[in-house]
Amino acid sequence: MRGNGLLAQLRRPPGGRDARIMLLAQCVDRTGTGVWAAASVLYFTYACGMDARQLGLLLGVGAVAGIAGSPLAGRAAERVPVRRLLIGCHLLRLGAMGLLLVVDDFAALLPVVALICLAERAAKTLEMLFATRVAGERRATYQALFRSVANAGYALGAGVAAIGPAVGTAGAYRVLIAANGLSYVLAAALVWRTREPSGRGLVAVKAGEEPGAVAGGEPSAVPSPWRDRGYLLFVLLDMPLNLDDSILNVGLPLWLVHHTGAPHAVVPVFLVLNTVLVVLLQLRFSAWAEGPRGAAAALRWYGVTVAGSCLLIVLATDAGPWVASVALLAAALLVTLAELMRSVSSWELAVVLAPPGARASYLGVAGMSQSVQKSAGPLLLTGVVMVAGPFGWLGLGAAAVGLGALQRRASRRRLAELDRAASTEVVDAPSIR
Repeated sequence: MRGNGLLAQLRRPPGGRDARIMLLAQCVDRTGTGVWAAASVLYFTYACGMDARQLGLLLGVGAVAGIAGSPLAGRAAERVPVRRLLIGCHLLRLGAMGLLLVVDDFAALLPVVALICLAERAAKTLEMLFATRVAGERRATYQALFRSVANAGYALGAGVAAIGPAVGTAGAYRVLIAANGLSYVLAAALVWRTREPSGRGLVAVKAGEEPGAVAGGEPSAVPSPWRDRGYLLFVLLDMPLNLDDSILNVGLPLWLVHHTGAPHAVVPVFLVLNTVLVVLLQLRFSAWAEGPRGAAAALRWYGVTVAGSCLLIVLATDAGPWVASVALLAAALLVTLAELMRSVSSWELAVVLAPPGARASYLGVAGMSQSVQKSAGPLLLTGVVMVAGPFGWLGLGAAAVGLGALQRRASRRRLAELDRAASTEVVDAPSIR
């Protein structure tokens, strides 16, 4: 069993040398991102003098811009090598971070932050494409390793970011911005050392096979994800099935503060618990839900787990310090387990539900789910769920169960359709004499 542990898998990841270098690049990148994520709100507030309204608008514009990053990256990857695009995204983020060091006017910061968010989302999509190409059928294992190193990087970056409020000067925050920029330089240098994965638009191509070719060697038209109703249904349902992120980062802290007697010191424990569990358990969950059938089955448990966390949040309402703390920590545990299952199912299904010859553009569209959730999720929780009180949380839990079941049914139906289409192509292919 030791050979299958996290450290052993990191030494010999699916995809070999290139995957190992890319995982290191992603860890470096996420460390810098963790620095910026933990310090950005305080920097804009104290160093740039923004009020709450301006800060909310700035972050909202950035989140909306990030939505466009995924489909743009997927579309570009059909024509330009992924490795080159990813290096370009890191350098674009570096330039935008450099502008933050010299710009503090609100109007000027809007396009800068929008550019940072767009390039960041594009980079994540390109990393996903790189992984699916170099890891092939073992992409779920690679994704588990990535989430483990990414969370470790975020935690390290958040710890480094504590320098900002500890020193409390604008200069200290600018040092943190420079540190984040340095992480982009190092990540770009590491990506430069990798080799371009084979196939444009494909997860993997066989030797001698051309993208867009079908059985018999004739080229086929590359389908558009925007005209594929079945895939768009998957993406549409995947958006609310990413709400575990907002529940953990927005719902639990706000509910603790305003509706329970739990001490505020419990709030950071939510993130610590989440980070540790993701690092330790993601590989196990990926093995448990491996393959398209396993990913579809995980959707059922995702809904049930989210519903359980919502019930615990209701039980914590108006409770005393100890009861509320235990209930909310248990809710955070269940939300983390839901996140582990969702990360496996979303990743695997986004790949296998796409046509083999156009997966770059399809995965670009699928990558919008997280960006849309990050924009709309907090508003949904604060403006609808929490306004309705305990009944809002119960409704959210019931909706998660229903949406998980609907996504599972729709995914299984599409998998069956793709299997039938593949069988038909093989039968109809002209024989080679």
